[in-house]
Amino acid sequence: MDRLPAPMTADYSAALRTHQVWVAEDGDRILGMLVLVPEGDVMLLENVAVHPDAQDRGLGCDLLALADREAARRRMTEIRLYTNEVMTENLGYYRCHGYTETGRAEQDGYHRVFFRIFFRKPVVAP
Repeated sequence: MDRLPAPMTADYSAALRTHQVWVAEDGDRILGMLVLVPEGDVMLLENVAVHPDAQDRGLGCDLLALADREAARRRMTEIRLYTNEVMTENLGYYRCHGYTETGRAEQDGYHRVFFRIFFRKPVVAP
């Protein structure tokens, strides 16, 4: 990639004010984060990140599971996300967690790959 990934230049102060943000901590050390943006009946997983020192411990899986629980709690029909096409480890990671690639496009100067995962529609009691 010829420039910093979008999450490295994001305005997280604004995200804290306008989105749902979770932080995984160990004492005073931040190990990971999750940013969710509800959009109608779809949840945008705007960012999920795990510090390199905390990778391979299941924290990414835990954060994705938190996104699932939050989307289900809010009765969302799906979660959508995107990643840069050069981040090949992310492509495989999301596929292994049940996400389906839905397209590729250039957006904001990045070559992005879009994914989604569907939920069953909730049954509403009569």
